[in-house]
Amino acid sequence: MKLPLAAAGTGRTQGDDRAVARRLRKALGQALVEFDMLAAGDRVLVALSGGKDSYGLLSLLDELVPRAPISFELVPVHLDQKQPGYDGAPLRRWLEARGGEFHILEEDTYSVVTEKLAPGKTYCSLCSRLRRGVLYNAARRLGCTKIALGHHRDDALETLLLNLFFAGQLKTMPPKLRSDDGRNVVIRPLYYCAERDLAAYAEQKQFPILPCNLCGSQENLWRQQVGDLLDGLEERIPNLRPTILSALRNVRPSHLPDRALWERLGIQP
Repeated sequence: MKLPLAAAGTGRTQGDDRAVARRLRKALGQALVEFDMLAAGDRVLVALSGGKDSYGLLSLLDELVPRAPISFELVPVHLDQKQPGYDGAPLRRWLEARGGEFHILEEDTYSVVTEKLAPGKTYCSLCSRLRRGVLYNAARRLGCTKIALGHHRDDALETLLLNLFFAGQLKTMPPKLRSDDGRNVVIRPLYYCAERDLAAYAEQKQFPILPCNLCGSQENLWRQQVGDLLDGLEERIPNLRPTILSALRNVRPSHLPDRALWERLGIQP
């Protein structure tokens, strides 16, 4: 029997790589259609952080452009946040090789974060808010109709548990959201994609990953610990993550003790 060739430098096979890519394409397509993320003529700002997820997002959307039944543009935007040791040259070279329009913005959010937060506090929340504000303004300036972020299924599930454990709220990242000021529409096309598939895809594609030296230098982040908790539970409960994701799409408001929600939906207890 002829065995599949092994992918260079890994224990994976070419068949494994194709299966990962197929799963990601299918999951991305499902999210785009189910949540009506794209419209004809959209100009989409793709937020490129330099991590595996945003590289994967841009690469998968690039594949979709010539095959989609509607026309839309992709505008990759990367933000240099002036973190110590930052080197964006590999990302710039990758974008130049890709071709087309792209923008690299410079904004010293690092100094703001480190000045505002006490030592030992986690940076992620404030850092992401500042970065989001820069991207919102950039989208308006560049004439973009949507902003695509690289959050995936595992991000959504971890956010659900973090809000449940620490904020006393039953909410997570939505797949599509209009910003509070009404100026921007944020989409998350990777919403149904598994992080492990995105990691394998990034290795397959050899993306030039940029490390996040700001939050990556902090140990014991609760998001990481919640991810570890899900990993441990999934060893005993197969398909745990897909099941929780299904629960987010199968809500029973009448079975939740939220009277304000009942009133908004006209539910009579």
